Amino acid sequence: MSIVTVPCACSLALALTSLAQSPAAPQTSPAAGAPAAPGAAAVTSPGAPAAMSPGAPAQMGSVPPGQSPAAAAPATTAALSPAAESPPPAPEATPSGGILGSNWLIDKFHKGGPIMWPILIVSIVGLTVVIERIFWWSGRWFRRDPKRIEKVFTAIEHGDTTEASRLSRGSRDPVLRMMWNGLNHQHASLQGALQVAAGIEIKRAGRFLVVMDTLVTLAPLLGLLGTITGLIRSFSFLGNEELAVQAVTGGIAEALIATACGLGIAIFALIPFNFFTSRVANLEFELQTAATNLEVMLGAQTAAEEIKFAGQAPVSGKGSSI
Repeated sequence: MSIVTVPCACSLALALTSLAQSPAAPQTSPAAGAPAAPGAAAVTSPGAPAAMSPGAPAQMGSVPPGQSPAAAAPATTAALSPAAESPPPAPEATPSGGILGSNWLIDKFHKGGPIMWPILIVSIVGLTVVIERIFWWSGRWFRRDPKRIEKVFTAIEHGDTTEASRLSRGSRDPVLRMMWNGLNHQHASLQGALQVAAGIEIKRAGRFLVVMDTLVTLAPLLGLLGTITGLIRSFSFLGNEELAVQAVTGGIAEALIATACGLGIAIFALIPFNFFTSRVANLEFELQTAATNLEVMLGAQTAAEEIKFAGQAPVSGKGSSI
């Protein structure tokens, strides 16, 4: 369990760090607020005469005497065109977020509202439990030893309980562990020893199933709570006409995102929960079958020994004479 918990805890810390980082403020371009070039001048219309003060000298672009304004217009435009050109606008800087700031999933998480944090914790716990159970049942599959179980039953059938106990000792198969516990306590209480050993094995197999059952029920309830809080947030902005549309839309999006996440986690946890529950039921059936066979075989062996002992016992009493 610790091997699975450490990477899940690291992933949780990474997710919390990336979600806590807020996007940086957009940078403004220095060229956007730069003053106009000192050499730039307003271009006059071709048909309008240049206005001059009485005592000012003649400026470039003024119409000399004897020349029409239309003939002097091209020279004026050519003289003023280099200074009138403005530099191209600089591209705007995009806001940079955290490690996963541009991720679609992180954006939806923020839009889901504060109820998304409990939903995130529930999802991490559910994922950890599912991974741990997968590893345990994979090891259980490799620990199965049906051939040794057959050898144990064969030894008991031939009346060699010592050999049967030796074969079942030190095994990692739950069935063999239960049989070894029963063989070692057959003279005291065989049925009680088998029941205790079977209960221990079933408890190991059903570990964390209660947690998964709780998550299957809790995740939709958290989604429903997010739906209610989102709708409350939407209706609280209905009085403001300026922000009504945007706020109501954001509240409805929060409600739908929280509901979808809660249902998704419940569906994700329900499928492995049912699978692991069926595996526990199969293991319980195997343990009950092995315990019943062991009781029947040991009971038959004990009855045969009693009959044999009764046949070998001497007959007491003397015959009476008439």
